[in-house]
Amino acid sequence: MSTVTTAATGESAPAAAPSRPRLDWRLRFGALSLIWGFSFLFIKVGTEGYAPFQVTLGRLVFGTAVLAAAMAAKRQRLPRGARTWGHLTVAAFLLNALPCSLFAYAELTIPSTLAGICNATSPLWGMLLSLVALSEDRPTRVRFAGLGLGFIGVLTVLGAWEGFHGLDVTGTVMALLASLSYPIGWIHVRRTLAGTGDSHLAMTGAQLLLATAQLAVVTPLFTSFPARFAPVPLLAIAALGALGTGLAVLVQYGLVAEVGPTTAQMVTYFIPVIAAAAGVAVLGESLRWSTPVGALIVIAGVALTQVRPKRGVS
Repeated sequence: MSTVTTAATGESAPAAAPSRPRLDWRLRFGALSLIWGFSFLFIKVGTEGYAPFQVTLGRLVFGTAVLAAAMAAKRQRLPRGARTWGHLTVAAFLLNALPCSLFAYAELTIPSTLAGICNATSPLWGMLLSLVALSEDRPTRVRFAGLGLGFIGVLTVLGAWEGFHGLDVTGTVMALLASLSYPIGWIHVRRTLAGTGDSHLAMTGAQLLLATAQLAVVTPLFTSFPARFAPVPLLAIAALGALGTGLAVLVQYGLVAEVGPTTAQMVTYFIPVIAAAAGVAVLGESLRWSTPVGALIVIAGVALTQVRPKRGVS
């Protein structure tokens, strides 16, 4: 929920001009921002009726169903090769099963507002890791400044000067670990799955299928079958999966193909804002002054880390 880099290949979607879109790209950009911003509200509502693992499993089932339908409509097949499926299994765990489960558990004890802001730190973790793992990703002073500014924003959100008073440490750490899991997964994907020749849709569909299988094994081991099916939380899980995990991926690919990854990745900056607004307006969550201020600092830091040096400039 925090990048436009294709989860299945670690590369930008093809730059070839897509077929004429039904909606202007700005409308689809706004829709994607809303879908991902509201995802944290859906998680919170889902956990009010179901265990976190059940929320994640339902999310992945509905998301996989959307991508399966899209693959069927385009007559695409799942990728082949044991090596590809092995690397996709790792990607499914790092990019879907693990972070989605961590966010669901985190929102048992922290507000959806804070979870959305923690999600925005993912590009900061990504830059920090890429400096070590990706030799082609050269650091600059501006990007280092963005990294430092972003983590100052995190400390502001968490109220570090007050000794993190009133903060649920376990839930917050889980949300931050979920955000860290994404760039670890992306680095794995870039190193192992780039250039496989399979379509982005097929690779992501297979990845979600594997993540669903992983949760289908884990969930019965740690949860019991629901005694009743709470309708509102179930609808929230369905929306979370079908929209936030399924439809959003399809919209994301279309945006990257049409306007490029640089413009499309701007959605990252809107997600915490929408998550905070949704949490306050719909769920009645409270905000201290440090939360929106810290979120703005995080967003500014993330923006600086995305600045790339001009060609020929070291």
